[in-house]
Amino acid sequence: MKRRDLLTAAGAVALSGCAAEQAADCSAGNSESFSWKMVTTWPPGFPGMQTGVMRMVEQIKTASAGRLKIKVYAGGELVPALEVFDAVSRGKVEMGHGAAYYWKGKTEAAQYFTTIPFGMTVLEMNGWLHFGGGLELYRELYADFNLVPFPAGNTGVQMGGWFNREINSIEDLKGLRMRIPGIGGEALARAGGTPVTLPAAELFTSLQTGVIDASEWVGPYNDQALGLHDTARYYYYPGWHEPGPSLEGIVNKTALASLPEDLRTIIELATATLNETMMAEFTARNAFALEDIENNPEVEIRRFPDEVLEKLRGYVDEIISELAARDPRAARINESFQAYKSRVARWTEISEKAFLNTRK
Repeated sequence: MKRRDLLTAAGAVALSGCAAEQAADCSAGNSESFSWKMVTTWPPGFPGMQTGVMRMVEQIKTASAGRLKIKVYAGGELVPALEVFDAVSRGKVEMGHGAAYYWKGKTEAAQYFTTIPFGMTVLEMNGWLHFGGGLELYRELYADFNLVPFPAGNTGVQMGGWFNREINSIEDLKGLRMRIPGIGGEALARAGGTPVTLPAAELFTSLQTGVIDASEWVGPYNDQALGLHDTARYYYYPGWHEPGPSLEGIVNKTALASLPEDLRTIIELATATLNETMMAEFTARNAFALEDIENNPEVEIRRFPDEVLEKLRGYVDEIISELAARDPRAARINESFQAYKSRVARWTEISEKAFLNTRK
Protein backbone atom coordinates (compact mmCIF):
# COMPACT_ATOMS: atom_id res chain seq x y z
CA MET A 1 0.00 0.00 0.00
CA LYS A 2 2.81 2.39 0.87
CA ARG A 3 4.56 1.69 -2.44
CA ARG A 4 1.38 2.46 -4.37
CA ASP A 5 0.84 5.65 -2.38
CA LEU A 6 4.42 6.73 -3.08
CA LEU A 7 4.03 6.04 -6.78
CA THR A 8 0.85 8.10 -6.85
CA ALA A 9 2.60 10.86 -4.95
CA ALA A 10 5.50 10.80 -7.38
CA GLY A 11 3.06 11.18 -10.24
CA ALA A 12 1.35 14.06 -8.46
CA VAL A 13 4.67 15.84 -8.04
CA ALA A 14 5.44 15.36 -11.72
CA LEU A 15 2.00 16.57 -12.71
CA SER A 16 2.07 19.60 -10.46
CA GLY A 17 5.59 20.50 -11.57
CA CYS A 18 5.36 19.91 -15.32
CA ALA A 19 2.01 18.36 -16.24
CA ALA A 20 1.53 21.04 -18.84
CA GLU A 21 4.85 21.02 -20.59
CA GLN A 22 4.17 24.51 -21.88
CA ALA A 23 4.30 25.91 -18.35
CA ALA A 24 6.78 28.76 -18.36
CA ASP A 25 8.15 27.97 -14.91
CA CYS A 26 9.18 24.39 -15.77
CA SER A 27 12.94 24.08 -15.74
CA ALA A 28 14.72 22.32 -18.57
CA GLY A 29 15.74 19.55 -16.20
CA ASN A 30 12.22 18.44 -15.31
CA SER A 31 10.42 19.18 -18.57
CA GLU A 32 12.61 17.07 -20.84
CA SER A 33 10.94 13.99 -22.31
CA PHE A 34 12.51 10.59 -22.90
CA SER A 35 11.52 7.71 -25.17
CA TRP A 36 12.98 4.36 -24.20
CA LYS A 37 12.88 0.82 -25.50
CA MET A 38 12.50 -2.21 -23.26
CA VAL A 39 13.00 -5.87 -24.15
CA THR A 40 11.82 -8.88 -22.16
CA THR A 41 12.38 -12.61 -22.12
CA TRP A 42 8.64 -13.32 -22.16
CA PRO A 43 6.30 -14.15 -25.07
CA PRO A 44 3.93 -11.43 -26.33
CA GLY A 45 0.99 -10.93 -23.98
CA PHE A 46 2.23 -13.64 -21.63
CA PRO A 47 0.07 -13.48 -18.47
CA GLY A 48 1.58 -12.34 -15.23
CA MET A 49 5.04 -11.54 -16.55
CA GLN A 50 4.69 -9.68 -19.85
CA THR A 51 1.32 -8.24 -18.82
CA GLY A 52 2.86 -7.13 -15.53
CA VAL A 53 5.63 -5.33 -17.39
CA MET A 54 3.04 -3.60 -19.56
CA ARG A 55 1.21 -2.35 -16.46
CA MET A 56 4.49 -1.07 -15.07
CA VAL A 57 5.39 1.01 -18.12
CA GLU A 58 1.90 2.52 -18.14
CA GLN A 59 2.37 3.52 -14.51
CA ILE A 60 5.72 5.09 -15.37
CA LYS A 61 4.13 7.04 -18.22
CA THR A 62 1.27 8.27 -16.02
CA ALA A 63 3.41 9.11 -12.99
CA SER A 64 5.86 11.03 -15.16
CA ALA A 65 3.09 12.94 -16.93
CA GLY A 66 4.25 11.40 -20.19
CA ARG A 67 7.84 12.54 -19.82
CA LEU A 68 9.14 8.95 -19.80
CA LYS A 69 7.57 6.67 -22.39
CA ILE A 70 8.78 3.10 -22.76
CA LYS A 71 7.99 0.89 -25.74
CA VAL A 72 8.06 -2.79 -24.77
CA TYR A 73 9.22 -5.61 -27.03
CA ALA A 74 8.51 -9.22 -26.07
CA GLY A 75 11.11 -11.93 -26.44
CA GLY A 76 12.06 -12.33 -30.11
CA GLU A 77 10.40 -9.14 -31.31
CA LEU A 78 13.53 -6.98 -31.21
CA VAL A 79 16.16 -9.33 -29.78
CA PRO A 80 16.04 -13.05 -28.92
CA ALA A 81 14.59 -13.76 -25.48
CA LEU A 82 17.89 -14.87 -23.99
CA GLU A 83 19.83 -11.85 -25.31
CA VAL A 84 18.05 -9.26 -23.18
CA PHE A 85 21.04 -8.82 -20.86
CA ASP A 86 23.44 -8.01 -23.70
CA ALA A 87 21.00 -5.66 -25.43
CA VAL A 88 20.60 -3.51 -22.31
CA SER A 89 24.26 -3.74 -21.32
CA ARG A 90 25.43 -2.49 -24.72
CA GLY A 91 22.86 0.31 -24.84
CA LYS A 92 20.91 -1.10 -27.78
CA VAL A 93 17.88 -0.57 -25.56
CA GLU A 94 17.56 1.23 -22.24
CA MET A 95 15.69 -1.35 -20.17
CA GLY A 96 14.95 -5.06 -19.91
CA HIS A 97 13.02 -7.60 -17.86
CA GLY A 98 13.89 -11.23 -17.20
CA ALA A 99 15.54 -13.50 -14.65
CA ALA A 100 19.15 -13.21 -13.50
CA TYR A 101 19.94 -16.91 -13.75
CA TYR A 102 19.56 -16.70 -17.52
CA TRP A 103 22.84 -14.78 -17.55
CA LYS A 104 25.01 -17.37 -15.79
CA GLY A 105 27.15 -17.45 -18.92
CA LYS A 106 28.06 -13.81 -18.23
CA THR A 107 28.58 -14.21 -14.51
CA GLU A 108 27.68 -17.31 -12.53
CA ALA A 109 27.09 -15.26 -9.39
CA ALA A 110 23.98 -13.73 -11.00
CA GLN A 111 22.05 -16.89 -10.17
CA TYR A 112 21.79 -15.88 -6.51
CA PHE A 113 19.56 -12.98 -7.49
CA THR A 114 16.88 -15.15 -9.04
CA THR A 115 16.88 -18.18 -6.78
CA ILE A 116 18.97 -20.91 -5.23
CA PRO A 117 17.41 -24.40 -5.07
CA PHE A 118 16.24 -25.21 -1.55
CA GLY A 119 16.92 -21.55 -0.78
CA MET A 120 14.62 -18.72 0.29
CA THR A 121 10.92 -18.03 -0.19
CA VAL A 122 9.63 -14.81 -1.71
CA LEU A 123 9.27 -13.14 1.71
CA GLU A 124 12.75 -14.19 2.73
CA MET A 125 14.25 -13.22 -0.63
CA ASN A 126 12.73 -9.76 -0.53
CA GLY A 127 14.01 -9.33 3.02
CA TRP A 128 17.54 -10.21 1.97
CA LEU A 129 17.50 -7.96 -1.09
CA HIS A 130 16.08 -4.87 0.60
CA PHE A 131 17.24 -5.17 4.19
CA GLY A 132 19.92 -7.85 4.27
CA GLY A 133 22.55 -6.43 1.94
CA GLY A 134 21.50 -8.40 -1.16
CA LEU A 135 20.61 -5.45 -3.37
CA GLU A 136 23.96 -3.77 -2.78
CA LEU A 137 25.78 -6.94 -3.85
CA TYR A 138 23.43 -7.29 -6.83
CA ARG A 139 24.19 -3.81 -8.10
CA GLU A 140 27.90 -4.17 -7.46
CA LEU A 141 27.93 -7.33 -9.61
CA TYR A 142 25.99 -5.73 -12.48
CA ALA A 143 28.00 -2.50 -12.47
CA ASP A 144 30.70 -4.18 -14.54
CA PHE A 145 28.12 -4.66 -17.28
CA ASN A 146 26.89 -1.04 -17.23
CA LEU A 147 23.61 -2.19 -15.68
CA VAL A 148 21.50 -1.25 -12.67
CA PRO A 149 19.15 -4.05 -11.52
CA PHE A 150 15.84 -3.62 -9.68
CA PRO A 151 13.83 -6.46 -8.11
CA ALA A 152 10.73 -6.49 -10.31
CA GLY A 153 8.51 -9.50 -9.73
CA ASN A 154 8.30 -12.88 -8.08
CA THR A 155 6.13 -15.93 -8.73
CA GLY A 156 6.49 -17.57 -5.32
CA VAL A 157 7.22 -21.27 -4.87
CA GLN A 158 6.97 -22.95 -8.23
CA MET A 159 5.86 -26.41 -9.29
CA GLY A 160 8.44 -29.11 -9.95
CA GLY A 161 7.43 -29.49 -13.58
CA TRP A 162 5.69 -31.64 -16.18
CA PHE A 163 7.06 -35.12 -16.86
CA ASN A 164 6.32 -37.78 -19.43
CA ARG A 165 7.59 -40.45 -17.05
CA GLU A 166 7.03 -41.24 -13.40
CA ILE A 167 9.72 -40.17 -10.95
CA ASN A 168 9.84 -42.78 -8.22
CA SER A 169 13.57 -42.72 -7.47
CA ILE A 170 16.69 -40.79 -8.35
CA GLU A 171 17.39 -43.41 -11.02
CA ASP A 172 14.38 -42.14 -12.98
CA LEU A 173 16.20 -38.86 -13.63
CA LYS A 174 18.96 -40.59 -15.56
CA GLY A 175 18.75 -39.80 -19.28
CA LEU A 176 15.94 -37.30 -18.68
CA ARG A 177 16.06 -34.29 -21.02
CA MET A 178 14.45 -31.46 -19.09
CA ARG A 179 14.03 -27.75 -19.55
CA ILE A 180 15.43 -26.43 -16.27
CA PRO A 181 17.87 -23.50 -15.96
CA GLY A 182 20.39 -22.42 -13.37
CA ILE A 183 21.75 -24.45 -10.50
CA GLY A 184 18.66 -26.67 -10.64
CA GLY A 185 19.76 -27.74 -14.10
CA GLU A 186 23.25 -28.51 -12.84
CA ALA A 187 21.78 -30.68 -10.09
CA LEU A 188 19.76 -32.58 -12.68
CA ALA A 189 22.96 -33.16 -14.67
CA ARG A 190 24.65 -34.66 -11.61
CA ALA A 191 21.69 -36.99 -11.26
CA GLY A 192 22.30 -38.18 -14.81
CA GLY A 193 19.83 -36.00 -16.67
CA THR A 194 20.36 -33.42 -19.40
CA PRO A 195 19.31 -29.85 -18.58
CA VAL A 196 18.12 -27.66 -21.45
CA THR A 197 17.54 -23.90 -21.40
CA LEU A 198 14.60 -22.84 -23.56
CA PRO A 199 12.43 -19.70 -23.60
CA ALA A 200 8.74 -20.04 -22.79
CA ALA A 201 7.63 -19.82 -26.42
CA GLU A 202 9.42 -23.09 -27.27
CA LEU A 203 8.28 -25.27 -24.38
CA PHE A 204 4.97 -26.62 -25.70
CA THR A 205 6.34 -27.83 -29.03
CA SER A 206 9.54 -29.19 -27.49
CA LEU A 207 7.66 -31.25 -24.92
CA GLN A 208 4.92 -32.35 -27.28
CA THR A 209 7.34 -33.55 -29.96
CA GLY A 210 9.70 -35.30 -27.55
CA VAL A 211 12.63 -32.92 -27.99
CA ILE A 212 12.55 -32.84 -24.19
CA ASP A 213 11.03 -35.32 -21.73
CA ALA A 214 10.10 -32.84 -19.02
CA SER A 215 9.84 -29.13 -18.40
CA GLU A 216 9.45 -26.83 -15.47
CA TRP A 217 8.13 -23.34 -16.02
CA VAL A 218 6.33 -21.60 -13.16
CA GLY A 219 3.06 -22.95 -11.81
CA PRO A 220 -0.54 -23.72 -12.76
CA TYR A 221 -1.39 -20.22 -14.03
CA ASN A 222 1.45 -19.87 -16.53
CA ASP A 223 1.77 -23.59 -17.28
CA GLN A 224 -1.88 -23.73 -18.29
CA ALA A 225 -1.45 -20.62 -20.47
CA LEU A 226 1.37 -22.41 -22.31
CA GLY A 227 -0.75 -25.55 -22.71
CA LEU A 228 1.73 -27.75 -20.85
CA HIS A 229 -1.13 -29.74 -19.32
CA ASP A 230 -1.75 -31.10 -22.84
CA THR A 231 1.83 -32.30 -23.28
CA ALA A 232 2.63 -34.44 -20.23
CA ARG A 233 0.72 -36.56 -17.74
CA TYR A 234 2.65 -36.12 -14.51
CA TYR A 235 2.77 -32.76 -12.72
CA TYR A 236 5.24 -32.83 -9.83
CA TYR A 237 5.71 -30.65 -6.76
CA PRO A 238 7.32 -28.98 -4.84
CA GLY A 239 9.45 -26.63 -6.89
CA TRP A 240 12.67 -27.44 -5.05
CA HIS A 241 14.65 -25.61 -7.72
CA GLU A 242 12.81 -22.27 -7.43
CA PRO A 243 11.36 -21.61 -3.95
CA GLY A 244 11.05 -17.82 -4.37
CA PRO A 245 12.43 -16.69 -7.73
CA SER A 246 12.95 -12.95 -8.13
CA LEU A 247 12.58 -11.38 -11.54
CA GLU A 248 14.53 -8.30 -12.49
CA GLY A 249 14.15 -5.01 -14.23
CA ILE A 250 17.55 -4.03 -15.62
CA VAL A 251 18.37 -0.51 -16.75
CA ASN A 252 21.37 0.64 -18.75
CA LYS A 253 23.47 2.55 -16.24
CA THR A 254 24.31 5.38 -18.64
CA ALA A 255 20.67 5.80 -19.63
CA LEU A 256 19.53 5.83 -16.01
CA ALA A 257 22.10 8.48 -15.12
CA SER A 258 20.76 10.67 -17.93
CA LEU A 259 17.35 10.92 -16.25
CA PRO A 260 16.45 13.64 -13.77
CA GLU A 261 16.06 12.49 -10.18
CA ASP A 262 12.27 12.39 -10.17
CA LEU A 263 12.16 10.02 -13.17
CA ARG A 264 14.76 7.75 -11.59
CA THR A 265 12.60 7.64 -8.48
CA ILE A 266 9.52 6.78 -10.53
CA ILE A 267 11.36 3.81 -12.08
CA GLU A 268 12.36 2.61 -8.62
CA LEU A 269 8.81 2.89 -7.32
CA ALA A 270 7.24 1.28 -10.40
CA THR A 271 9.54 -1.75 -10.26
CA ALA A 272 8.81 -2.09 -6.54
CA THR A 273 5.09 -2.02 -7.27
CA LEU A 274 5.51 -4.73 -9.90
CA ASN A 275 7.50 -6.78 -7.40
CA GLU A 276 4.50 -6.68 -5.07
CA THR A 277 1.58 -7.01 -7.48
CA MET A 278 3.07 -9.84 -9.56
CA MET A 279 3.29 -12.05 -6.48
CA ALA A 280 -0.31 -11.17 -5.60
CA GLU A 281 -1.46 -12.06 -9.10
CA PHE A 282 0.33 -15.42 -9.16
CA THR A 283 -1.04 -16.34 -5.75
CA ALA A 284 -4.60 -15.72 -6.92
CA ARG A 285 -4.35 -17.09 -10.46
CA ASN A 286 -2.45 -20.23 -9.48
CA ALA A 287 -5.24 -21.19 -7.10
CA PHE A 288 -7.89 -21.05 -9.83
CA ALA A 289 -5.73 -22.76 -12.45
CA LEU A 290 -4.84 -25.55 -10.03
CA GLU A 291 -8.53 -26.40 -9.66
CA ASP A 292 -8.82 -26.87 -13.42
CA ILE A 293 -5.72 -29.04 -13.61
CA GLU A 294 -6.82 -31.19 -10.67
CA ASN A 295 -10.12 -31.84 -12.45
CA ASN A 296 -8.34 -32.94 -15.64
CA PRO A 297 -8.47 -36.75 -15.83
CA GLU A 298 -5.42 -36.75 -18.14
CA VAL A 299 -3.17 -35.23 -15.46
CA GLU A 300 -1.77 -36.72 -12.27
CA ILE A 301 -0.40 -34.33 -9.65
CA ARG A 302 2.32 -36.00 -7.59
CA ARG A 303 4.87 -35.11 -4.92
CA PHE A 304 8.53 -35.86 -5.53
CA PRO A 305 9.67 -38.74 -3.33
CA ASP A 306 11.72 -37.69 -0.28
CA GLU A 307 14.66 -39.75 -1.55
CA VAL A 308 14.77 -37.73 -4.77
CA LEU A 309 14.61 -34.41 -2.93
CA GLU A 310 17.37 -35.44 -0.53
CA LYS A 311 19.67 -36.47 -3.36
CA LEU A 312 19.03 -33.26 -5.27
CA ARG A 313 19.68 -31.21 -2.13
CA GLY A 314 23.04 -32.91 -1.77
CA TYR A 315 23.96 -32.10 -5.36
CA VAL A 316 22.94 -28.46 -4.87
CA ASP A 317 25.15 -28.15 -1.79
CA GLU A 318 28.10 -29.51 -3.80
CA ILE A 319 27.48 -27.12 -6.69
CA ILE A 320 27.23 -24.06 -4.44
CA SER A 321 30.43 -24.98 -2.58
CA GLU A 322 32.31 -25.41 -5.85
CA LEU A 323 30.96 -22.13 -7.24
CA ALA A 324 32.02 -20.19 -4.16
CA ALA A 325 35.47 -21.81 -4.28
CA ARG A 326 36.22 -20.74 -7.87
CA ASP A 327 34.50 -17.33 -8.01
CA PRO A 328 35.42 -14.71 -5.38
CA ARG A 329 32.33 -12.63 -6.12
CA ALA A 330 30.07 -15.63 -5.81
CA ALA A 331 31.81 -16.41 -2.52
CA ARG A 332 30.95 -12.96 -1.10
CA ILE A 333 27.37 -13.19 -2.28
CA ASN A 334 27.02 -16.75 -1.00
CA GLU A 335 28.28 -15.73 2.43
CA SER A 336 25.64 -13.00 2.65
CA PHE A 337 22.90 -15.22 1.21
CA GLN A 338 23.56 -18.18 3.50
CA ALA A 339 23.99 -16.06 6.63
CA TYR A 340 20.69 -14.29 6.02
CA LYS A 341 18.92 -17.56 5.18
CA SER A 342 20.09 -19.14 8.43
CA ARG A 343 18.99 -16.13 10.44
CA VAL A 344 15.58 -15.71 8.83
CA ALA A 345 14.81 -19.45 8.84
CA ARG A 346 14.14 -19.42 12.58
CA TRP A 347 11.60 -16.61 12.21
CA THR A 348 9.92 -18.33 9.27
CA GLU A 349 9.72 -21.53 11.31
CA ILE A 350 7.79 -19.99 14.20
CA SER A 351 5.73 -17.59 12.08
CA GLU A 352 4.66 -18.61 8.55
CA LYS A 353 5.47 -22.32 8.83
CA ALA A 354 4.04 -22.70 12.34
CA PHE A 355 0.82 -21.01 11.35
CA LEU A 356 0.39 -23.00 8.14
CA ASN A 357 0.85 -26.20 10.12
CA THR A 358 -2.17 -25.22 12.25
CA ARG A 359 -4.43 -24.43 9.28
CA LYS A 360 -6.61 -27.08 7.70
